[in-house]
Amino acid sequence: MAAETTEIIPSTVEIAAGSRATSAFEKGRDLYNYYCYFCHGYAGDAKTLAATYLSPPPRNFAASSLQDLSRQRMLESVTDGRVGTGMAGFSNKLSVEQIELVVDFVRQAFMGSDKLNTRYHTDGNGWPDHERYSIAFPFARGEIALDTRAEQLSAEQQQGRRLFMESCITCHDRAKVESEGPVWDSRAVSYPRTGYSHRLPDAVSAATPYSKHDVPPDMANLSGQQRQGKDLYQANCAFCHAADGTGQNWIGAFLQPHPRNLSVAQGMTAARLRAVILDGLPDTTMPAWRHVLDDQQVDAVVAYVLRAFIDKDLR
Repeated sequence: MAAETTEIIPSTVEIAAGSRATSAFEKGRDLYNYYCYFCHGYAGDAKTLAATYLSPPPRNFAASSLQDLSRQRMLESVTDGRVGTGMAGFSNKLSVEQIELVVDFVRQAFMGSDKLNTRYHTDGNGWPDHERYSIAFPFARGEIALDTRAEQLSAEQQQGRRLFMESCITCHDRAKVESEGPVWDSRAVSYPRTGYSHRLPDAVSAATPYSKHDVPPDMANLSGQQRQGKDLYQANCAFCHAADGTGQNWIGAFLQPHPRNLSVAQGMTAARLRAVILDGLPDTTMPAWRHVLDDQQVDAVVAYVLRAFIDKDLR
């Protein structure tokens, strides 16, 4: 659960719009609660849903000392962001004065004095007598994994998990699990329109996560055979397997089963590739190409696929 501190004050949005708080500390608090809590948390400890998806995770200010993290570095981070992290720069949203206010608030509230920030579970927010949910707290705090086998939980813990699933999961849905399960598979939302080109994505596809897979790998020193294979692959095979060989382009997302991801097909032999291209694969959308490409062209495609996607260390 988020740290229990003071009640959310009505000026949170007003401060972001430029109204004045009663003190510099309160101004900083309101700015932090509006812009920073989503990743760093109301308690400054980065125990948030967003933080679980970020690598590296947001900084835990509660575990940072004033000596190890200087005010100047924090000002620079809030102003310009931190390269290689999820920390964005706020120079286009906050003034120099506001950046100083929020940095000073963080240093005082989380890294210096043990002050209170924002209490969420209050009567005013619809959570009277929050302690009545205490048996669910271990799951919200990540002390017990949500996917723990039932026989490993006591009767009270099983009741707490049911309560968590019924009342807490809307806000605490990430919780803690021992197994993340399968990675979600992105799906195309509509079938390509007339005139769609997998080599020149239209305005719709370019705005989706699929278009990045329609960019061929940048390769040098291809042999004549491999260059021919590249042209043949991009003209014929990339429609399903994507220009980058992943099969994660727009068309590939429609096909079941998905086209083979050639970028993780290490160990695939030239003989196996040639046989599949010539004869296709039963129970898939992979057709036979023996009546479309001649032997020399098939060998060229095989040479390119091996070089571009399977033997990537040869690039």
